[in-house]
Amino acid sequence: MFTCRLPWWRSSATCKPWQSGRFLPRVWETCQPPSRKAISTTVGQGQQVGTQEKQVLEDREMPLARRETETLFQEQPQTGNQYLEDALLRSYLKTHLPPKVLEEVNQDLERFGNHLLTKIKPLGWECELNPPVFRQYDAWGQRVDHIVTCSAWRRMKEIAAEEGLIAEAYERRYSNWSRLHQAVKLYLFSSSSGGFNCPLAMTDGAAKVIESLGIPGSLKNAFDHLTSRDPKKFWTSGQWMTERRGGSDVANGTETVARKQPDGTYRLYGFKWFTSAADSDVTLTLARVVDAEGQVKQGSSGLSLFFLKVRDEEGKLNSIQVQRLKDKLGTRQMATAELWLDGAKAELISAEGRGVAAISNMLNITRIHNVIGAVASMRRMISLSREYARRRVAFGKLLKDHPLHMQTIARMEVLSIWEGTTNILSLDVLRSLTKSQGQVMAVFFSTVQKKLELASSTAKLEPAVKQMRDAISILVQFTQAAGSKGAATMELAARDFSYTLARIYAGALLIEHAARPDASSTDISAARRWCNQELCPVATELGNGSYEAEEALADSALVYEGSPACSSCL
Repeated sequence: MFTCRLPWWRSSATCKPWQSGRFLPRVWETCQPPSRKAISTTVGQGQQVGTQEKQVLEDREMPLARRETETLFQEQPQTGNQYLEDALLRSYLKTHLPPKVLEEVNQDLERFGNHLLTKIKPLGWECELNPPVFRQYDAWGQRVDHIVTCSAWRRMKEIAAEEGLIAEAYERRYSNWSRLHQAVKLYLFSSSSGGFNCPLAMTDGAAKVIESLGIPGSLKNAFDHLTSRDPKKFWTSGQWMTERRGGSDVANGTETVARKQPDGTYRLYGFKWFTSAADSDVTLTLARVVDAEGQVKQGSSGLSLFFLKVRDEEGKLNSIQVQRLKDKLGTRQMATAELWLDGAKAELISAEGRGVAAISNMLNITRIHNVIGAVASMRRMISLSREYARRRVAFGKLLKDHPLHMQTIARMEVLSIWEGTTNILSLDVLRSLTKSQGQVMAVFFSTVQKKLELASSTAKLEPAVKQMRDAISILVQFTQAAGSKGAATMELAARDFSYTLARIYAGALLIEHAARPDASSTDISAARRWCNQELCPVATELGNGSYEAEEALADSALVYEGSPACSSCL
């Protein structure tokens, strides 16, 4: 047994004989801190150690009491203009936008990228540090139900108007390319927005619903406010759907009722359990119309869509009581509340009983915004990770010089969205396929095949194209086999099926981008790497018997093993 000779601040550590094994440098055999010379030659293997690493090594040789704590912290990664640093985004726009549109959009996005760094990002941090608070009563005991947001949050609303983050999509300055321009700005804005990207999603959704209805005269003023570039006129919208039963089953979970008034308006009564952006100016909400006999129709066919202003002209709540703000884990910068509707004045804007169909435009838009936000968050993480890798020294080298670390970052891919769980979204995919009687799949296959044909003459993409065509062939076989197995099989396969569609389509897009004449080597590498994964997991799992009824019972037994509920699973 060898002797431990540790500095006094590490004297409680226990040395063990195995520490002198062949996997550790022999310098540790006496449990003494290594000298700078030993580390620079043994660990660094002849490479120069950075100034920061040298300082850390020097600090190890002095007592803890004499160290300067500042040297124990890592250098903060600094990112620049996120538009200029996003090579894929810029090459995509260059490929798809007409030259004149590209010139104008490029100038606007570069300017916006700088604005994000200098003005918007600091405001986003203020929103993080100063979440909304709820003041239910004033100093004299009068109920006011006032949601107080910080000045940075209010400034974000003004910036959203000034930058046209909603208006851009509806002004259509660049025809069909306007939505793309808006999407890119939202993508750049998202990670620095302090959570304000969420109310913008619902605002865009509300504007889209009103536009899809033909912008009725009674809603023209609201549409103008929702799509305004004037900070003094700009409104944001909420989306009030979730009630006490919670979840995505609004058909059976909505208890709010609407009573028609003599003037043709309606009064809403009910409890909205989760209302995002409760400080918004207006909202769209679902409710059941009470008939002449005082009855309501249950199910989705009993739901209608209503528009209401949150406050009246005097700034008073529209017969709404705020119960409390939600103490949630995420998006704390945004006010999410539980609300009582106690006769809130509203306007019916859908055909009676067609509320779900009418609000679907809003859901589609908010899901697109969520995809944009998810991609933006992942891009932000990669941006920080790659900058950190240029500054952090470990084992004598910068992280960027460690091949395994670079491989890990290179393999990182898109974050899931929260607008409906993956299971709910997957069941929506099945409903769409059923509704179209298979036509959606025919369009999917033809679109993917066309994109692959563009790469037929690119030799370096041949392996990826072959993998994609093999996956498509297997998917065709799956759809034919699954069709004969019934609805229960497809429900169990829904999630894997949706991921299969996503992987195949993403692969087709990457191959299409890599097949351009001016594609870079990284474009080709990205396409090939993506196609190296399992592209058709649903077929694999079908072959494994994962969608059989026995497997469903086994799933329940596995989950509830040891639980009192287990007996009912077997």
